[in-house]
Amino acid sequence: MPVMSLLLNLLWIVFGGLWMAVAWVVAAVIMAITVIGLPWARAAFNIAVYTLLPFGQTAVSRAACTGHEDLGTGPFVALGHAVTIIGLPFAWAHLKLAGLALWPIGKMIVPIEEARRGRYSRYAM
Repeated sequence: MPVMSLLLNLLWIVFGGLWMAVAWVVAAVIMAITVIGLPWARAAFNIAVYTLLPFGQTAVSRAACTGHEDLGTGPFVALGHAVTIIGLPFAWAHLKLAGLALWPIGKMIVPIEEARRGRYSRYAM
């Protein structure tokens, strides 16, 4: 590891990177315990390692490393939520979160019951 990356990683760990990595490990363990989250547990562990030492590393496609496409990656995984009855609520949640991620400024999270009563109807997403 180059000296600059080592220095930046050490500073990163001291000023919050360690806690972020621990949070990803906790999330990965929780995902591994659940049946629904199990497919994402390994990815969360990978993100934890990347979060711990982000300088001097980058994320690349697994297909670029191995030379062939991987089952379970790409846009068809996201579309897979929409084609199953169980996955429809998850697909809708992904769309709502994507909208919020693109336009987060000036938004508040409120209970859906309050929003349905019309209190926030002119401001709803």
